[in-house]
Amino acid sequence: MDYLRTLPLAAVGLLSALALSGCGGDARADTAAATANQLLSAARDGDGAAACALLAPDTAHAVEQAAGRPCPEAIGDEGLPDPGAVTRVEVYGQHAQVAVEAPDGDGTLFLAMFPGGWRVADAGCRPQGDRPYDCAVQGG
Repeated sequence: MDYLRTLPLAAVGLLSALALSGCGGDARADTAAATANQLLSAARDGDGAAACALLAPDTAHAVEQAAGRPCPEAIGDEGLPDPGAVTRVEVYGQHAQVAVEAPDGDGTLFLAMFPGGWRVADAGCRPQGDRPYDCAVQGG
């Protein structure tokens, strides 16, 4: 009879543990999505310094190399989509893929986790069927 009293408590404990473990994954996905849209917002608003601070180091370097000028001056010319509603977020360990609504279909961003948080490795990416994504901004 005592087990009937402890069963509801055990169920509540199990459900709480499941809910808390689910929140960890959701928080990482939410943060990745926020980082992606922050980059797109900064690029749209002409805040090159903020946009480049959200890029992975190799990606910021690749932007500079391709443009022949500092990343904050060049990022606005990369043809990134405007920020949009997030349609999909997938987190794979230290990597994430975020898709935002974009009229040209180029609203996919790939992120990597760094000690300071998520950074965008590739942005403005358009799927190419069986081939790799075609990205406006990509790391080296």
